[in-house]
Amino acid sequence: MAKTCEQLFEGVSGTVLGNPNEVVEGIAYRSDRVQPKDAFFCIVGMTSDGHTYAQDAIDRGANVLAVERKVYLADATDVTEVVVNDTRKAMAVCADNFYDHPSQAFSLVGVTGTNGKTTTTYLVEHIAQTAGKRTGVIGTVGIRIGDTQCKSEHTTPESPDLQRTFAQMRDEHCEVVAMEVSSHALDLERTWKTHFAVTAFSNLTQDHLDYHHTFEAYFEAKARLFSKDYPAKRVICIDDAWGKQLLARCVAAEDNIVTTGFDPSAQIHPVSVEYAPTHTALTLDVRGNQVSFDYPLVGKFNVENVMCAFGIGLQLGYSVETIVAALEDAPQIPGRLERVGDAHKTGVAVFVDYAHTPDALDNALSTIIELTPGRTICVFGCGGDRDASKRPIMGNSALAADVAIVTSDNPRTEDPLAIIDDIVSGMSQGQDHYVVEPDRRSAIARALALANPGDSILIAGKGHEDYQIVGDQVLSFDDRVVAAEELIKRFGA
Repeated sequence: MAKTCEQLFEGVSGTVLGNPNEVVEGIAYRSDRVQPKDAFFCIVGMTSDGHTYAQDAIDRGANVLAVERKVYLADATDVTEVVVNDTRKAMAVCADNFYDHPSQAFSLVGVTGTNGKTTTTYLVEHIAQTAGKRTGVIGTVGIRIGDTQCKSEHTTPESPDLQRTFAQMRDEHCEVVAMEVSSHALDLERTWKTHFAVTAFSNLTQDHLDYHHTFEAYFEAKARLFSKDYPAKRVICIDDAWGKQLLARCVAAEDNIVTTGFDPSAQIHPVSVEYAPTHTALTLDVRGNQVSFDYPLVGKFNVENVMCAFGIGLQLGYSVETIVAALEDAPQIPGRLERVGDAHKTGVAVFVDYAHTPDALDNALSTIIELTPGRTICVFGCGGDRDASKRPIMGNSALAADVAIVTSDNPRTEDPLAIIDDIVSGMSQGQDHYVVEPDRRSAIARALALANPGDSILIAGKGHEDYQIVGDQVLSFDDRVVAAEELIKRFGA
């Protein structure tokens, strides 16, 4: 899959200093991963400048440098430099060129929004499989190509990793790929030059304001997936003001749009909903026709996810009958209100959920409270080196439970106790309803010790994650595994 420098940089505006026929055999953006004959892209990041690693990349065998300014290196006379305005954007174009535009080989669905992305992509995958298609998924839980699962460092990988994954999916004959598209990815050009068949918007609630600073900037990053930069069919949930604003833009652009939501003006909206502990009975109005079915997911927020997936299925051209058949047999989504243990044996229902934003915690708790005859106990924390402004808000949200146990999430480089202090600053109105237990395993064990038959426990924040990041260490820790172990200690089952 080697390319000449000229072929690699096709469509990129820049100045070639050196040999345009230099042969490139790979793309790198980290100098410690450079292989001989790689093109190294000097990315200007938030904490470091890739130009300072150019010599290291050359020492490891890079023969082409993509730079935003000329790098003068004493022993680099045989290295070609390409000077561009934006190395991130150039890297995305070059990655697409290097792998021969792989996203054009299948129907790619991009789902963005604060909450619901993972569940929606899994539902879309299942709908496509029910329609007889070979599928792929890219997102928070990882990457799946057909039946093969592997991990990913980001919800949406960096452009060379993303395009390499697309090429693998193309070569494995995937026909439909569902991908979570994060606001970071859109802002950092990871998806630039990617070809989407459908783009979908779920909602916008507080998250990532440490990066975007304002809701408006956060929204504009998401909204880019619905701009002329990414032409596609659209699915938009219009239950919040941001969705309505996005709809207005897409209408003005004369896009092909399906709207979803509890809002009765949406093209797909509920006529009736009956919630149960193990399933939901739903009647939808789908463009004027009523469709009734049951599916094995619970909660109001999953109704929103189901409607979004339904709209995507329609935009992919599947029949209502195929979509309904798939949803009736929907899979358990990893770490999304995932049940641990057997509540019939223990009398205590234990759920693990990825809820790590105020809105997601509100949704998960309200769902469990509605389905629980006894008390609800919530174990949760907040991640370090992330949006600190949401911590007291999440603390206040957790007071909806009968008992909240505040613990560590992924503290990263922050002091876990300082994070907990931020959380409990929002819990002054419920001092009798929460306790602090910094050790996460101990917090889970404490929740089970407090639980009686008929109670439910929500362990929130980490969901599918099988690790805990403390300082610079990545420790083995899976809420689901720990909860199962503690259930055996407590109940013998």
